[in-house]
Amino acid sequence: MSDNKKPAAKVTLYPVSAAIWRNQNEKGTFYSVTFERSYKNGDGNWQRSDSFNATDLLLLAKVADQAHSKIVELRAGDKQAQPEDEAA
Repeated sequence: MSDNKKPAAKVTLYPVSAAIWRNQNEKGTFYSVTFERSYKNGDGNWQRSDSFNATDLLLLAKVADQAHSKIVELRAGDKQAQPEDEAA
């Protein structure tokens, strides 16, 4: 993902978050998701990781579930935005 590209949506249950990315190809629009965990290092500075502890996994599952629901909403919005002759 490009650093300049912004996610279509974001889901957060601190400290775990999901960024939902809208992508286009010749077949149309599709969505992908990246997950990260925020934490403070020993110096008190915020860091991000894509690694999760055993204690993070239930929260990660809940964020993944919410991200899935958000993608369903985004897809429905994509279909409503299509012109009538392309929607079929």
